[in-house]
Amino acid sequence: MFEAEFWVAVAFVIFLGVLGYFRVHTLILNALDQRRALIKAELDEARRLRDEAQALLAEYKRKQQDAESEAAEILAAAMAEAERLALDAKAKLEEFVTRRTKTAESKIAQAEAQALADVRAAAADAAVAAAERILTHSAKGKVADSLIAKGVEDVKRKLN
Repeated sequence: MFEAEFWVAVAFVIFLGVLGYFRVHTLILNALDQRRALIKAELDEARRLRDEAQALLAEYKRKQQDAESEAAEILAAAMAEAERLALDAKAKLEEFVTRRTKTAESKIAQAEAQALADVRAAAADAAVAAAERILTHSAKGKVADSLIAKGVEDVKRKLN
């Protein structure tokens, strides 16, 4: 009577009817919609995370540039401070050398003046002693004593 293909077609139609009666197609569509919503949510989350990562990367790059510029400023300030300190040290050293030189020159001048005074005093004493000996041998008496005293006074006054 009927062939096998006919019965397969009838069974297929009955199967589709049972599926339609139990609303399997709605369940399948709901499952697909839920799967689609889940995938969309995961994609949205992935986009959000990517945007967040890009924002963090941009922020860290900005912070790195800020840190590099701050380091350059610190380095420039340190170099300027070192140069200022070197100039200050040089000026202080020059001032110290100048003061020491003046002190040494002053001491030398004092020593020269003292040596000159000592030489004059020694010369005066030697001249007085020589004049005293000469006059003692050549002049006698009261005249000799007054000449010697006057000569000694004149020599002391002229040499000092």
